[in-house]
Amino acid sequence: MEKRWSYKQRGEREVVGKLAALLCVNKDGAKADDLRTYEIIADLLVQRGITTYEEAEMFFRPKYEHLHDPFLLNDMDKAVERILLAIKAGEKILVYGDYDVDGTSAVALVYSYLEKFYTEVDYYIPDRYSEGYGVSEKGVDYAVDNDFKLVICLDCGIKAHKEISYAKERGVDFIVCDHHLPSDTLPDAWAVLDPKRLDSVYPYKELSGCGIGFKLIQALQIERNLEFDELLPYLDLVAISIAADVVPLTGENRVLAYYGLKLINRQPRAGLEAILSYSKIKHESDNSSKMYFNRELTISDLVFLIGPRINAAGRMESGRASVDLLKAKTVEEVTDVARGIDQNNEERKNLDKTATEEAKRMLDSDVNQRNKKATVVYNPNWHKGVIGIVASRLIEKYYRPTIVFTKSNDLITGSARSVKDFDIYAVIESCSHLLTHFGGHKFAAGLSLRPENLNAFMDLFEEKVSEQITAEQLKPEIEIDMEINLRDINPKLFRILKQFAPFGPENNVPVFCSRHLIDTGHARMVGTNHLKFSAVSREVPSFPYPCIGFGFADYCDKLVGGEMFDMCYQIDENVYKGQTTLQLNTKDIRLLSDNVN
Repeated sequence: MEKRWSYKQRGEREVVGKLAALLCVNKDGAKADDLRTYEIIADLLVQRGITTYEEAEMFFRPKYEHLHDPFLLNDMDKAVERILLAIKAGEKILVYGDYDVDGTSAVALVYSYLEKFYTEVDYYIPDRYSEGYGVSEKGVDYAVDNDFKLVICLDCGIKAHKEISYAKERGVDFIVCDHHLPSDTLPDAWAVLDPKRLDSVYPYKELSGCGIGFKLIQALQIERNLEFDELLPYLDLVAISIAADVVPLTGENRVLAYYGLKLINRQPRAGLEAILSYSKIKHESDNSSKMYFNRELTISDLVFLIGPRINAAGRMESGRASVDLLKAKTVEEVTDVARGIDQNNEERKNLDKTATEEAKRMLDSDVNQRNKKATVVYNPNWHKGVIGIVASRLIEKYYRPTIVFTKSNDLITGSARSVKDFDIYAVIESCSHLLTHFGGHKFAAGLSLRPENLNAFMDLFEEKVSEQITAEQLKPEIEIDMEINLRDINPKLFRILKQFAPFGPENNVPVFCSRHLIDTGHARMVGTNHLKFSAVSREVPSFPYPCIGFGFADYCDKLVGGEMFDMCYQIDENVYKGQTTLQLNTKDIRLLSDNVN
């Protein structure tokens, strides 16, 4: 599929030059190559909104002191007062959270903190299938029937007006800790902690649901006159939630993820150790039962390795198993849970693969689909727990706003995913008269409707998408940070680039572009469809740089034949037979003979 190349806006040259010079301070006798390295680094920093030496220092050296005062969150004082009042009165407290990674990690965090000094506390995860997302009436009834007087609601609740009012009528107070956009009015809870409140003065808006939970226990720690350091063991849970919920890796999230990742790599909690024992990155010493990793875990590992396994319990069975896993104190107590979660994950992958293949066959065999601007597919037999994953897989192939539907009880339930810069939530909202429920955000949403409304919804959704989407939005995009020459690449540049981690939204791994390149004549196919080659510039003298292009084997003959090309790539490391070398991880190639501008 042809990709569009877009270049991020470069910072003002004067600002970049000044910052580059500041970064060179105390670099006695810096050579011209060093200065060019710092110019590239300064350019990348300015693109990320970092324009001063002090801001650069905060970026490269995150500190706990950079976290904001939790009492800047609206209602935090009320939330802390109510929790301490409940503890003093001996009231039962229920920690309630969504069934996804963000929700279960938030519940594990707050529950684990409270249970250290209070016994009358329990937790509740709603069932994905019988209750659905967020606060349910069944969950409220559980609290009432079991004499819970206070519910701390995490990663949900900001739009649960009816359910929270129902709880209040039955003598149950709610503290809502959410990070989703609220409605014009807030639910009638005792306290509502959400930095996206319209009246919020909190300096950072992009915390995960678990991040809000961490701010709550941070505030409790302050009120109880206890040390912040006692909270450090919970940062791994926050890092997992940040990765899995795809929130920006900026501001407070960068600090929390930075230290959370260090904790996971240095001393993974029992539950993580248990599930990682099923992964390929584990390595166990011959003379010790303690696990250590054969490479450093990254945010990507949390997204693709840990997150799906935690999610698998909520998708296939109950999210409560994920909480059990994350709050465990020893590996032995969750060995069976971890095994079950791994089995659930394998089952989830099989269901995902089957449903994706079926959906692709449906789309490829339907001639009417070829000119549509949106993808909507329905099969009543698909597992509800994998339809969101299937929607993402379909976007990889067809690159259109996508909804995958299945049957759930008496309703048809769907999961929606969007393409870059297209607001699928707004389109779904414009079709809301045909729906029984919907929720989500710009790029992902969930919805349900009655069977008799499905065809009408599919037609209206296609109509609305067609009216609003542009031709550009229907092409996958590669965002390029900047164009450089191959000779600009050196080990020092790569060492500094590694310090940009942890990578994620709004701080992605930098993508560079170099033009008018040729292969040295040794391009070859490796694996099933991959390309290994070496690139040199035709115009600017440079050493050959080894390159790997996953899925680019079709270019092999053209490159061997000497065709000139432009390439965008990430700078990476290749470890082979104990030797580490730089390599360029190819993201796209444009042959100059194709005359693509």
